[in-house]
Amino acid sequence: MAYVHTSVNQASEKYQRNEKRYNYTTPKSFLQQITLYRNLLEKSRAQLQHKMNRLDSGLQKLQTTAAQVEDLKDKLASQDAELTLKNENIEALIAKIGQQTERVSSKREAADVEAQKVAVIQAEIAVKQKECENDLSKAEPLLAAATAALNTLNKVNLTELKAFPNPPAAVINVAAAVMVLLAPRGRVPKDRSWKAARAFMGKVDDFLQALMSYDKEHIPESCLTVVKQEYLRNPDFHPDLVWTKSTAAAGLCAWTINIVRYYEIYCEVIPKRHALSQANAELETATAKLLALQKKLADLDASLQSITAQYEMATAEKISCQEEVMRTTQTIELANRLVKGLMSEKERWSLKIVQFEKQKKTLCGDVLLTSAFVSYMGYFTSQYRVELFNNKWIPFLRSLKVSVPLTDGLDPVLMLTDDATVAAWHNQGLPNDRMSIENAAILTTSERWPLIIDPQQQGIKWIRNQLASELRVVQLGQKGCLDVIEQALVFGETVVIENLPEKVDPVLEPLLSRKTIKQGRYILIGGKECTYNSNFKLILHTKLANPHFPPELQAQTTLINFTVTPKGLEEQLLGQVVSRERPDLEELKTKLTTQQNHFKIELRRFEDDLLSRLSAAHGNFLGDIFLVEQLENTKTTAAHIQCKVAEARENERKINEARELYRPAAERASLLFFIIDNLSKINLMYQFSLKTFNSVFNKAMERAEWDEDVRTRVCSLSEAITYSVFLYTSQGLFERDKLTFLSHTAFQIQLKEKLIDMQELDFLLRYPVEASKVSPVPFLSMSAWGAIKTISTIEGFSGLDRDIESSPNRWRKIVESSCPENERLPQDWKNTNSLQRLIILRALRPDRMTYTLRKFVEESMGAKYVDSARLEFERLFEDSSPSTPVFFILSPGVDPLRDVEKLGLKLGFSIDQGTLHNVSLGQGQEIVAERVLRNASKHGHWVILQNVHLVAQWLPSLDALLETTAVDSNPSYRVFITGEPAPCPEQHVIPRGILENAIKITDEPPTGMNASLHAALGNFSQDTLDMCSREQEFNSMLFSLCFFHSCVTERRKFGPQGWNNNYPFSTGDLTISANVLYNYLETNTKFMQVPWEDLCYLFGEIMYGGHITDVWDRRLCKTYLQEFMHPKMFEMDLSLCPGFLSPPFLDYTGYHHYIDEHLPSENPTLYGLHPNAELECLTVTSDNLLKALLELQPQNSSRGEGAAQSTEEKVTSIIEDILDKLPEEYNMAEIMAKTTERNPYTLVCFQECERMNLLLVEIKKSLHELDLGLKGELTFSSRMENLQSALFMEQVPDSWARLAYSSTKTLAQWLNDLMCSCHELDSWTQDFVLPAVVWLSGLFNPQSFLTAVLQSIARKNKWPLDKMTLSVDVTKKMKDDFGHPPREGAYIHGLFMEGARWDTQAGVISEAVLRELTPAMPVLYVRAVPTEERDISNTFECPVYRTKQRGHTYVWTLRLRTKQPATKWIVAGVALLLSV
Repeated sequence: MAYVHTSVNQASEKYQRNEKRYNYTTPKSFLQQITLYRNLLEKSRAQLQHKMNRLDSGLQKLQTTAAQVEDLKDKLASQDAELTLKNENIEALIAKIGQQTERVSSKREAADVEAQKVAVIQAEIAVKQKECENDLSKAEPLLAAATAALNTLNKVNLTELKAFPNPPAAVINVAAAVMVLLAPRGRVPKDRSWKAARAFMGKVDDFLQALMSYDKEHIPESCLTVVKQEYLRNPDFHPDLVWTKSTAAAGLCAWTINIVRYYEIYCEVIPKRHALSQANAELETATAKLLALQKKLADLDASLQSITAQYEMATAEKISCQEEVMRTTQTIELANRLVKGLMSEKERWSLKIVQFEKQKKTLCGDVLLTSAFVSYMGYFTSQYRVELFNNKWIPFLRSLKVSVPLTDGLDPVLMLTDDATVAAWHNQGLPNDRMSIENAAILTTSERWPLIIDPQQQGIKWIRNQLASELRVVQLGQKGCLDVIEQALVFGETVVIENLPEKVDPVLEPLLSRKTIKQGRYILIGGKECTYNSNFKLILHTKLANPHFPPELQAQTTLINFTVTPKGLEEQLLGQVVSRERPDLEELKTKLTTQQNHFKIELRRFEDDLLSRLSAAHGNFLGDIFLVEQLENTKTTAAHIQCKVAEARENERKINEARELYRPAAERASLLFFIIDNLSKINLMYQFSLKTFNSVFNKAMERAEWDEDVRTRVCSLSEAITYSVFLYTSQGLFERDKLTFLSHTAFQIQLKEKLIDMQELDFLLRYPVEASKVSPVPFLSMSAWGAIKTISTIEGFSGLDRDIESSPNRWRKIVESSCPENERLPQDWKNTNSLQRLIILRALRPDRMTYTLRKFVEESMGAKYVDSARLEFERLFEDSSPSTPVFFILSPGVDPLRDVEKLGLKLGFSIDQGTLHNVSLGQGQEIVAERVLRNASKHGHWVILQNVHLVAQWLPSLDALLETTAVDSNPSYRVFITGEPAPCPEQHVIPRGILENAIKITDEPPTGMNASLHAALGNFSQDTLDMCSREQEFNSMLFSLCFFHSCVTERRKFGPQGWNNNYPFSTGDLTISANVLYNYLETNTKFMQVPWEDLCYLFGEIMYGGHITDVWDRRLCKTYLQEFMHPKMFEMDLSLCPGFLSPPFLDYTGYHHYIDEHLPSENPTLYGLHPNAELECLTVTSDNLLKALLELQPQNSSRGEGAAQSTEEKVTSIIEDILDKLPEEYNMAEIMAKTTERNPYTLVCFQECERMNLLLVEIKKSLHELDLGLKGELTFSSRMENLQSALFMEQVPDSWARLAYSSTKTLAQWLNDLMCSCHELDSWTQDFVLPAVVWLSGLFNPQSFLTAVLQSIARKNKWPLDKMTLSVDVTKKMKDDFGHPPREGAYIHGLFMEGARWDTQAGVISEAVLRELTPAMPVLYVRAVPTEERDISNTFECPVYRTKQRGHTYVWTLRLRTKQPATKWIVAGVALLLSV
């Protein structure tokens, strides 16, 4: 485990060096590896034992099956005999049941007849009863009325009635009628007078009681007749009439009437009641008879049921017996099938047990490696995983004295999962490449929270499909994010935190480190205690391609690198190509793959079920039909699968053959994606996502030209994909980077197709050449000849130097050609391939390398790639969408939003209509932008966000907001963003997400004097020209001012020869200067004078000079103004540049026409520079381009066959070479003891030796440390990483350069200079006599030496040092012509002139010779003279610089003789250089 940890540390250092990825290991990582090993070993042991137990149980069951079959056969024989006896008993019962059934049937018939009779009687009774009830219902109201009448009577009103002495006749009649009805025994009283009535009433209470208890159903006929005939027929006998006389009499009247009517109806009901009673008696008799019959029938039924029950029981026993016999027969059959079916399983299971036994012995070692794999491998790419696992860990375990047993060819994935699970993962969308499978295995096994690096979103897609509804997805900073996490913690759900930044919110710290409290039941989130469910899972996800997570976060998580691999992407893209070109094939392939995966899963499930049932079966398990059927299903499925597999293999072979025809297109597309993905190394603005690449890829296939021939079609597809990717990518690249991209693409395509050699390409880009001291041919410089000599040592270029020497004229033609890239190489070299031609031309004409590369691209890829026109914005807009914004990468002097506004007007979007919103960011506009974006996404508006680079803190929020507003937005919603690129990578602020998803567009202003001069004039108008009263003077001076502005801005392209520093001159400087010009001319109208000096001072020192920080640049600016601001312009005699006079008085349009007609074509002389300046500019551009191409090359050893050395191999070789050449340090004590004299020259020598010692010590120390680091004996630091990178790139390491001096040379050239410096110091320190000619370039501090010259002469002549200056005389001799130093002063050499040349014969500065960029100066004699004695007439004050970078490398100023005006050399940028 300790070895694994240290080896991972070493691999991480290598990973950081080569891939620039940071992978940390901590003590916590080591401890967690131990924990994982323990848990994984315990789990693996349990699983292995479980598998063995199941297989062992299955085999044991199979062994007992044969013996059980014999027992079953005996049992079957006894069951047959028992079944025969039961059949006989059942037949006897069937006969008995038949007899009993007949008796029951006859009795049932008789009972049915009686039942019918009873039913008839019951029907009659029901009719009669209903009639009686109807009649009675009529009588009941009458009875109720009578009762109601009685209720009106009481003791008071009766007493009152009784008290009537002589009542009316009606009252007397009522009393008489009542007397008749109440007559005892029906004797009608004869005296029915009032007197008799009063006597009859007697006591009122008794009378009232007699009324109430009157027998209303038995009224004597005699009484009834009298009442009806004598009283009721009387019309006055009516309660209403009687009531007027007496209320009591009225009540008695009503009672009498109703009682009589009731009785009459009741009399009608009586016969019917008698009939009903008689019918009921008959019914009772019939019912009794029926019950007797039913009882007898029930007894017979009971007897029959008893016999039937016996029959059913016997039948059930018979069926049971039959079933038992059938089961036994079936069991025997099943057992035979089981034995037969499991014979092959028996063999397989036996082999598996043997394998498991072996695995048991190797389990500790296997799990040890697997746990290490899970703990440490996640962030590494495939190459590093293989290197560590196969080449480090396994050999180490096997090399131990007590070796750890390991499984041969151990696959950690199979230790963590199985084929069926992997198949399920593929069905859920996991890419089908090895690295993705390993990543999935690590993710599902890791005990730490997985943190997946997933820039192409493939990992998160698989996780979403795998977990589906069980998954909760949040983003940090999202509203309610912590609430979602808290809920998931409580319910034990899985949470994915998407788009994690490099710095994680501290609120998640307890969750990441699982700091639980209260016995692990709670965890603190944001200061709140949350219940912690042990089922909770957390998955962290980031879209960052190369995040630098801190060590503490990496210790808490398992980093898993889901970045797409070239092979994995190629397979995906191949699927897309085939599904488009041959959907039938791809559909069949997909179905086949899914089917195969499904079969694997099913087989696994069947086998698991089978073993589970076998293991769970106890005793006689042969009756388990499901078990046998499951086995047979398994066997059938297996057989079916075997057939399908054979069929699938054949189909797969055919499909693959057909698919392979389309592979070149997928290979090309995959290669192109990784090419554009690497462009961020050039500029961090160049970010591209796989999603947008896929969109371009699919559109390219749509546009590809169709052809029936597949191979032709594939070529067409490859070309269409390449061109579409080129167009899409190049629209977002600056012009300076487009050729880099094209060249890199062409090289990679040719490498892939093995058309060029990797080692030759490596040489072209690295170009490790050393300058030669002499050149045998005059048309080649020493550096060019050194390059030729180096090239001649390479295989395939042998004899090149000899051929050039032997045929110089043919080669001179190439060197002096204006377009050498179009010339054929002489002799047999005309047969070289395109790459070899590039190598030769880089030596001969480095300035033409951009054109040569362009031609290389044209030849290898086609003319349309180098001549392609810019796409119209409207065409680019078609590819935008709510989720795909447009990002304008800003350039000075360009307004890209005009195109947006113009297209918006055409499509109905404008600020006036409120459908186009323009937000200029900064000054708290972020809130406004957020509101506008949300509103626009709902209503389908356009939003312009300007200068997003100014709100760096808000940009992550903008990234998230763009993503959320695009979801469910109006289809018309669009976002346009503008931002400037950062000046250096460290200041880059634009999030990767915004750049990846956006369509990037660069729009650069046209370059060159013509375009710049038109643009400068374009800041004014005819009104501007007309506004000054001194119109002619103002117009002429304004034109000169515009020309001056164009000169100073365009001169920047020539680099340090143009300006020492790059200044931000802008149109604002021009317009303000024009205003100043107008004001000064208007102010001086009275005297009609032009204040030339004032204007030149204002323009040169304030307006434009305000930007200038370098004294030599300020001199240049003033010189330009002195040349252009001259009275000659009014006479049309002022030459602004060769061939271009200041224009006459014209109108605004006339000036534009004058420029087009008279301005010479673009060349350095327009700016006062020599044509060599363009060659130098082109050379620098070419070198930068090739350096960028070198940076884009992979720095690892996996670049295929024939690749150049790996980083480690090359760097180790360089270290050994340098250490071999490096001299020993100087012994300062010994050197200082050689002389007692301490003159200025001796002190300079001491200082140089001390400086050299510091440098040599640093070089040796750093190289030894790096060597130990590469061997793994020292921890690799960032300092070592920088040193290694510099050595690999053939550059001087910063740590060395800081102790040395400025240099632009390659490492080899720099080291050669170092050796020469040491040689010079060796010579000087021998006797401390000043060298005959001092190599000024080889000194660490040349200023100190030149100061020593001043000091030595000042001391000698006793002159004041501050009154002295250096005088320089350029000799006509070279170094070797001098044998001793001068008597005073010194001879110096090693200087070169840039921008001009030294005419040795005339002894003056002269025009440079074409293509001699930096001719060497003869030896210079420098000496000190009093300042007032120095003759400065006809001299040019020439600055001396260390390197071509000028600026901060300034050394001294020397006055050189000239016949030409000094201004000529000032604008030509003439300077002396110590190193070229």
